[in-house]
Amino acid sequence: MSAYVVTGTDTEIGKTVFSAALTQALGAHYWKPVQAGLDEGGDLSRVAELASLEPERIIAEAYRLKTPCSPHLAAEIDGVTIAPDRLTLPPQRPLVVEGAGGPLVPLGGDVLYADIFAQWDLPVIVVARTALGTINHSLLTLEALRARGVKVHGIAFVGDPVEDSEATICRLGNVRRLGRLPLIPQLDAASLAAAFAANFDLSDFI
Repeated sequence: MSAYVVTGTDTEIGKTVFSAALTQALGAHYWKPVQAGLDEGGDLSRVAELASLEPERIIAEAYRLKTPCSPHLAAEIDGVTIAPDRLTLPPQRPLVVEGAGGPLVPLGGDVLYADIFAQWDLPVIVVARTALGTINHSLLTLEALRARGVKVHGIAFVGDPVEDSEATICRLGNVRRLGRLPLIPQLDAASLAAAFAANFDLSDFI
């Protein structure tokens, strides 16, 4: 595959860190089409640092919104309308595209991120935490994607190992387990690359 979309089961679960690891491992370009919460710093700069990205591998966001909340509300507060036709995939390959929160995050009107994923027709990687509650959140996320015809490439876990939860999600969700990114005490580009290499098989993404 030359391009992937990374989504999550919730916000603040490690999706951006995983996106950085995958971007680094694939030598890919990185794009986050809608960034909300610029006052708190955007994900683009964090991924650029964690993936050691050269400037030419960083693709500017289609929308940069100030307020740290759901994109539809951030856009409303900023006086902006998110137009789906501005979310056309950039031509650069390989490419890692990071969504915001989960697939049912609204972008405005009746448009959800999952609707855009379906239009893009790219394989989606679901990032899920391993903590309590992940079975329900993960299975709901998988159902929401498949209900819209989105291709699910697999699921990547983030956190301490919880074998029963991980195995249950993969069995009931009929989804490939790609690996688990552990919590990294001193997170930087080198430690992230080492953790990804130790816990994921690069051939699953190529």
